[in-house]
Amino acid sequence: MITDLLYLALTAGLAAVLWIPNVVGIVAQHGVITAEDFRSGEEKSLTGWRQRAKRVHLNMTENLAHFAVLIVVAHLATKGNDVTAVCAQVFFWARLAHALVFYAGIPFVRTLAFTADFIAEIVIFIQIVG
Repeated sequence: MITDLLYLALTAGLAAVLWIPNVVGIVAQHGVITAEDFRSGEEKSLTGWRQRAKRVHLNMTENLAHFAVLIVVAHLATKGNDVTAVCAQVFFWARLAHALVFYAGIPFVRTLAFTADFIAEIVIFIQIVG
């Protein structure tokens, strides 16, 4: 499998797994989710690590969309190369680091991880349009 696509799949898998702490946090703070909870449409507030778990998942979901588009476009346009492969790897590992330090509540390191994955996306974009 092409490295770019492998790391896209790994990133999607990471996004799927990051949903779990979010749900565990909701259940830990508010109890088992019922059908009425969904019908009411009212979002329950979360605190501490539970709020961070929710934000980790939302942030990953937001960033996965444009990363996926860039990787797929690079692949379809035959613009994938060693640079895009490295950037896909950087994106994945930076997103994993971002999640872990976000859970731990370490703001500065979280920003560094986010910056690394954002730069990786910019470089992939440049490879496509350059």
